[in-house]
Amino acid sequence: MLIEAFLYEEQTRRGISLKHFDEFNDVADHCTVCHKCLNPCPVDIDFGDVSIAMRNFLRVQGKKHFNPGTALAMSYLNMKDPATIKLMRAFMVGFGYRAQRLAHAVFNKLGLLTAFKKRPPATLGKPEIKAQVIHFLNRPMPKSMPTKTSRALLGIEDDTIVPIIRNPQKTNEDSDAVFYFPGCGSERLFSTVGLATQAMLYEVGAVTVLPPGYLCCGYPQTASGNHDKGQQITAENRVQFHRIANTLNYLDIKTVIVSCGTCMDQLQKYEFEKIFPGCRLLDIHEYLMEKGMKIEGVTGVKYMYHDPCHSPMKTYAPIKVTNALMNTEVALNDRCCGESGTFAVARPDIATQVKMRKQEELEKGMEKLGLTPGAPEQEVKILTSCPSCLQGLSRYGEDTGVSADYIVVEMAKHILGEDWMREYVKKANNGGIEKVLL
Repeated sequence: MLIEAFLYEEQTRRGISLKHFDEFNDVADHCTVCHKCLNPCPVDIDFGDVSIAMRNFLRVQGKKHFNPGTALAMSYLNMKDPATIKLMRAFMVGFGYRAQRLAHAVFNKLGLLTAFKKRPPATLGKPEIKAQVIHFLNRPMPKSMPTKTSRALLGIEDDTIVPIIRNPQKTNEDSDAVFYFPGCGSERLFSTVGLATQAMLYEVGAVTVLPPGYLCCGYPQTASGNHDKGQQITAENRVQFHRIANTLNYLDIKTVIVSCGTCMDQLQKYEFEKIFPGCRLLDIHEYLMEKGMKIEGVTGVKYMYHDPCHSPMKTYAPIKVTNALMNTEVALNDRCCGESGTFAVARPDIATQVKMRKQEELEKGMEKLGLTPGAPEQEVKILTSCPSCLQGLSRYGEDTGVSADYIVVEMAKHILGEDWMREYVKKANNGGIEKVLL
């Protein structure tokens, strides 16, 4: 159907030309794959799926535009070797984020960013490199990034062993056994999210099984148009998980936990019920709500909640889960954060338009809370449940005064204490991890 549409364009509009591929690329680039246009569509077309098919079609035809940002991100996600991941992370997150923040500060002082943020220009056709640079620098990257991955901190980077984490004081023969798939965002980027998830599972007395080594779910590759690579990763992971299920059949795993919405979307295609019979897929926040976990007596901070485009909470209503866990009324803040995986790096000019609308929404949300946007009278936090959204939302702090955090990280801080991460790593490394040879 894509080829038919392409031929129709050539035959009825402007004649046969390879330049039509440029416009085809441009249309495909404009989609964040949020799938939000499906519900109002009168003919039930999911343009997110169409955009993925368009990108894949362009790749197969050899006409997909090369994007250095996307290529760099994809190569990082495809890596499995711990040493290479460490080196790449130091370059991309350590050096790259710092350089972007420095350049942002310089451009901001020169007054080159304000006009682009408040009134973004049209994005038809290929933008100039100068414009792309300004769009990329208009909001700073997150500052306080973790220095190591969660696996590196726990010493479980070996892909020949399956780590099993349990709290000896709280686990027994009847304890829940869960399989936690952290994904790239919660493991390689924001390792605090993966560690907070493990720490809360440790606290509730669950036996947590982690996959061996660094694994990606395959969603980023599929969404960027590399369907073949996505399928390859999915097949390899499913084989690996079947081996884990056979090796650990004595544990009777009934719940597969995720802490990322895109991982949830991709893992729904893994047919986990055939891997761990009778199991269910659940977000960490839904699991903690079922266990009755909630924070108590928090004062001096007001919360908003950003529900990701790919929400990981599929079993319960996300805002109800958030309200239950935070033990207070949390306001829902709509609109896409504009990060969308590699979208903000690949096409920062389009992302600027999305971010402009999100900033307006954040400012409206603060006004509803009775606070002044940009200089709030008290601390305001926007919580989310997606690593990419956490990065995207962190970039609004300078303009709005709102800080961003993960629900499970906020819970770990209040339930386990401010020093929760160091304490958990210490406990886990001191007899809390069992390593099973796969």
